[in-house]
Amino acid sequence: MKLLLFFGVFFQIGLFAVGGGLATLPFLFDLADKSDWLTHEMVGNMFAVAQSLPGAIGVNTAAYTGFRYMYIPGVLCAMLGLICPSIIIIIIIARVLTVFKENTMVKAVFNGLRPAAAGLLAAAGLGAIKLSLYNGSAVLWYEYLRWRECILFMVLFLAIHKFKKNPVIYIAAAGIAGAVLGL
Repeated sequence: MKLLLFFGVFFQIGLFAVGGGLATLPFLFDLADKSDWLTHEMVGNMFAVAQSLPGAIGVNTAAYTGFRYMYIPGVLCAMLGLICPSIIIIIIIARVLTVFKENTMVKAVFNGLRPAAAGLLAAAGLGAIKLSLYNGSAVLWYEYLRWRECILFMVLFLAIHKFKKNPVIYIAAAGIAGAVLGL
């Protein structure tokens, strides 16, 4: 019964996570608020690990959550739950688009989905920034920001935009900097 519930929860996340794996983050934070499966810190850590692993971020986070609570059966249920809606929707859309590809209503629906996907991705990005750079348990006002993390964030952000190298380089650099700085 637990596995079916797990499948259902991740099916819902997959159904509404328009825009890819990053768009699952707001749903995972919501899941952390509503269940004991995850905490916000765990979601942030999963996100960081999933970013640095090969594969889709959403699938990696689903696999991690599944393994943490129900090992291999949990991995399978969470991953299948997350990807099944996409497979079903892609099959339906492929069939519909061949028939209605020039329909103005179909074009309008897709034009409406783009801002929704952008909004979900922006929310995920802001959530990751908040989790990484903000210290909600701080006592003093100047401790609300994690200053070393903020500096690392800015250096990496500027380097990414200036040099446009392979993302693996930045992930490795951030990991090394985190180890050296004791983050």
